[in-house]
Amino acid sequence: MTSLETAKLAAKALDSKKGLDIKIIKIDDISSIADYFVIATGTSNTHVKALADEAEYQLDQAGLSASGIEGQRNDTWILLDYIDVVIHVFSEDAREYYNLERLWEDGTIIENA
Repeated sequence: MTSLETAKLAAKALDSKKGLDIKIIKIDDISSIADYFVIATGTSNTHVKALADEAEYQLDQAGLSASGIEGQRNDTWILLDYIDVVIHVFSEDAREYYNLERLWEDGTIIENA
């Protein structure tokens, strides 16, 4: 599975649980951190956790395991690291505060994700 396919699968999983404002940002041309960031917003701490759990489950079903998961204790920002794809699930306030879209504005937004 390519990194773009992984990112799209993650976005689809987030959408299936009603994640808000889901974006895939291609960053491989501007950073060695990953190829893609997938960003989504949950409406509550419980929703943030449910979104992250669903993304992890769907990727696990596809044979992909996260190399790291951060932020599960506070549930305002959960990061799932799949090496080439990093999934960020935020609460509304945390997403506004960290504003990753602005920080990575030189990346390319993947349309029709």
